[in-house]
Amino acid sequence: MISPVVSPVVEVADGRFARRGLRLFLKRDDLIHPELPGNKWRKLKHNIGPARENGTVLTFGGAYSNHVRATAAAGKIFGFATIGVIRGEERRPLNDSLAYAERTGMRLTYLDRASYRRKQDPDVIADLRREWGDFYLLPEGGSNALAVRGCEELGWEVPGYDVVCCPCGTGGTLAGLAAGLGTDQRALGFSVLKGGFLDGEVERLQRETYGGRRGAWRVEHGFHFGGYARTTPELDAFADDFAERHGIVLDRIYTAKMMFGVLALADRGEFPDGTRVLAVITG
Repeated sequence: MISPVVSPVVEVADGRFARRGLRLFLKRDDLIHPELPGNKWRKLKHNIGPARENGTVLTFGGAYSNHVRATAAAGKIFGFATIGVIRGEERRPLNDSLAYAERTGMRLTYLDRASYRRKQDPDVIADLRREWGDFYLLPEGGSNALAVRGCEELGWEVPGYDVVCCPCGTGGTLAGLAAGLGTDQRALGFSVLKGGFLDGEVERLQRETYGGRRGAWRVEHGFHFGGYARTTPELDAFADDFAERHGIVLDRIYTAKMMFGVLALADRGEFPDGTRVLAVITG
């Protein structure tokens, strides 16, 4: 069993923020657990009980999904079977993420992209139950009401910061984080996806969990760098420079995009002088 861990907060001495009168802190959620880091653990935490009661979890993700990988790891650690429904065609050899999932016991199946877009439709779920039997369903990215409750605990852990930032893929982390912050704090999410739809997803998740909108939050849509898992030379250079300056490696899918956005907003004067900005390294 994994014991609850409160991840550390570290202050980053970065002149690009200091000369604007800002202080930058990082919440190192990536250090919670080597196989279940950051928001993956927070989202899975309250879903583990129902998963163990059912015995099998089925979830969705792309070929490089960290959520699929983490769900497979959780199944091995906590003793339930796992099924991963992967977007697109099967490709062998498997990439590192899917190979890890398979090694830990996850059974993999694939949906063509048209069917995958309909993955929440009752007829698609019914077909999966006919094929795989009964299962506890986790949505793509693991974002459901129980996941939001887990991410709410993140907000409880960070009093005293004015703005708390996180990257956003499915919206669950931001939905819970914002609900857990104090009334004098605000949450800022950085979408890693194109389309501008995450505001609606965060609102939907908060309605599902709390009955309505909670906390002060907004989603920034201008730092996706072309979409999920896309990068550019500018983003790569930024992430390499950040690692050289601070010894912290930012992944290109999520945290590098967030940190690039935080710095860009600081340059625009988004944060008043004296603002304490905390960015969550979600792992």
